[in-house]
Amino acid sequence: MLIHDAPGSSPPPAEPAGAARLPERRVRPSTIWCGIAAAVLVLVAGELIAAHINALGPLTSLFRDYVGRPKSATTSWAGFLLALVGVTIRVRVTALAAAIAIDVVFVVIRAVEGRLFTVGNGPTIVLTALAVIAAVRWSGERHRTALRAITFGALLILATKIGEIWLDITAWACPRVLDPYAQLADHALGNPSWFVGHVLDIAGPVPLSVVRWVYFELPVAAIVVAVWQLRNVTTGEWPRHHLVRTFLALGLIGPLFYVIFPIVGPILAFGPQGNGLEIADVWPDIVPPLPFSVGPMPFDGITPRNCMPSLHTAWALSLFIHSRRGPRWLRYGGAFWLVCTLIATLGLGAHYGVDLIAGAALCLTVESVLRDPDRGWDHYRIRVVALGIATFAATLLATRYLAPTMAAHPLLSGFALLAMLAALSATFYATWFAPTRPGKVEAPGAAVESSVVR
Repeated sequence: MLIHDAPGSSPPPAEPAGAARLPERRVRPSTIWCGIAAAVLVLVAGELIAAHINALGPLTSLFRDYVGRPKSATTSWAGFLLALVGVTIRVRVTALAAAIAIDVVFVVIRAVEGRLFTVGNGPTIVLTALAVIAAVRWSGERHRTALRAITFGALLILATKIGEIWLDITAWACPRVLDPYAQLADHALGNPSWFVGHVLDIAGPVPLSVVRWVYFELPVAAIVVAVWQLRNVTTGEWPRHHLVRTFLALGLIGPLFYVIFPIVGPILAFGPQGNGLEIADVWPDIVPPLPFSVGPMPFDGITPRNCMPSLHTAWALSLFIHSRRGPRWLRYGGAFWLVCTLIATLGLGAHYGVDLIAGAALCLTVESVLRDPDRGWDHYRIRVVALGIATFAATLLATRYLAPTMAAHPLLSGFALLAMLAALSATFYATWFAPTRPGKVEAPGAAVESSVVR
């Protein structure tokens, strides 16, 4: 059942109806310069670490986006399209035409030289030019709105570059992985990766291709939702909260746990892609029997340890939540993307069930921290954030230290895990989506309708 805003609920912050506008928050120049300095420092540090571990650095990868072969065409275009929400329609059309033209030129050059087809140079070059023009030539509200949107687009691209080197760092820093613990704990959930993987094998190539495409093209859906949320920023005020904030926060926090709880996934640790390092090539046909003992297993120094928590689950769930405020096509699209992503994370052998629970708990916690910033930290927000942290921590600690017990008592352990997540979900809904009672508050110069969450 889809979650919709209940009748009588307050309008979303992005579209205040009949309410007085709150004063817009301005970012101090010192904060901007500190942010720029921090970004440069992280990029340089990432490049130095990449040189040390013989990996592709973020600055080198960014340079290839300008004049070489972009590593990801989707990311460049996603960041560029997000930046375009902050400029006028005329500028959007001009910038889009220029990006397409530049990409066509690069495609022709690659074809003549016999190199692989890809795109992504055009949006990166035009986005940079747009940033320079907005900073130097525009002024006033046009200047601020454009730079804010361009910053979000650039952050999406830069975060991806930094994320790529971080994945290489996880492989270098964690020679042993904890997959045996996750697989053992998954007995409490009915070994969902084995089950869904087997079902996809039976379903045939079409369903497999659909969920695989959805899994790898998550940024496409995210940009659709984000653009819808930010569609009116050139003529009105910015929403207090939107999907991009949650996406960036999850991308900053989630990967930190990759080195705390390194996991490579069932298709690698128990499947055909382990390249001889797998415990046994049994995924998804045979569920491994309960072992006499469990411990970390060695793995190569190349494969990223990027399973716990499942950020694909966290991002898809945040996309689903933010699509609830949209029209019917957006709501159903968000639900479709979430369902297909959950199927793909398990059915492609990329994650264990406990990874998904941790990812969902992380999403609901981060979303509760960021959502409705003007509301403040009342006891309702504190309650859902505390419950989210407890659910996330309990999932990781139980998987690491209670995996044999969970496998020996699967019904009780599985019920406990799912009950924690259900309680968190119910509390999240009650805090942010439950029916509200209208009340009257005085805005400067006018009486307006307000809503108070019970």
